[in-house]
Amino acid sequence: MKKHNSITAKTPKSTGKLTQAERADRHKLYQKSVQDTDFEFDFVDATFKRLRGRTAHHLREDFCGTAAMCCEWVQRRRDNHAVGVDLDAEVLAWGRANNLSKIPLSDQRRVTLVEGNVLSVDLEPVDLLLAMNFSYQCFKDRAQLRRYFECAHKALVDDGVLIMDAFGGYEAIREMTERTEHKKFTYVWDQDRYDPITGEILCHIHFHFPDGSKLKRAFTYDWRLWSLPELQEILVEAGFQKVTVYWQGTEEDTNEGDGNFEPAEHGEADPAWVCFISAEK
Repeated sequence: MKKHNSITAKTPKSTGKLTQAERADRHKLYQKSVQDTDFEFDFVDATFKRLRGRTAHHLREDFCGTAAMCCEWVQRRRDNHAVGVDLDAEVLAWGRANNLSKIPLSDQRRVTLVEGNVLSVDLEPVDLLLAMNFSYQCFKDRAQLRRYFECAHKALVDDGVLIMDAFGGYEAIREMTERTEHKKFTYVWDQDRYDPITGEILCHIHFHFPDGSKLKRAFTYDWRLWSLPELQEILVEAGFQKVTVYWQGTEEDTNEGDGNFEPAEHGEADPAWVCFISAEK
């Protein structure tokens, strides 16, 4: 779940003009630096087909934020429908104005955005439910996470599938920052605090700009860092029949992830990894 904190703009000199940080749109920056809906669609669509032998048409995106994936989903096939659920009215309004309004009207009609709690919304069952960008980690105790998975199970048709992502590795529990350079800004992932007793992790996203200004704590995530064994166990406890982890391959030349995620029962002790999980009803 995303929280908007105070923005600190810093420039070397006072020119009277707005800084790049003050002119920046945090949601646009997030989509450019974090989201890849084209890749995400290809993976979840192919995974559902492989698991169920048919094509998914009805998608629900929990913690949908700006609903970028909902818009991607309906544009890929004319008979696709998407529902996005999020608690944040501000981010949903941004998504309507900046994502939904930009796609053809015929596609817009097949997207429904719901301001609501994923633990209590009552919607029509879907083929495929997504819980991406690790947002389910806002549920910090086992009972609450199991309740969410039970709600996700109920939200699916009889052969429906939940797909989510997860991250970990020994660098995931370090208090550190990581910078990624983009064309007109720098994305900064800040692992501010980790508690080894509770598993709680506090992270921020900052954006830095060429003029020296900074958009600090554009997003804050107050999570519990769940392990893969815990997630798999709780999904089964919630009623899912089969849970699969999809591990990323490695480029030999760079030793970096190659973008190919395949079913796996064992993984490497990578310093930092991201994977997908499917849970079949």
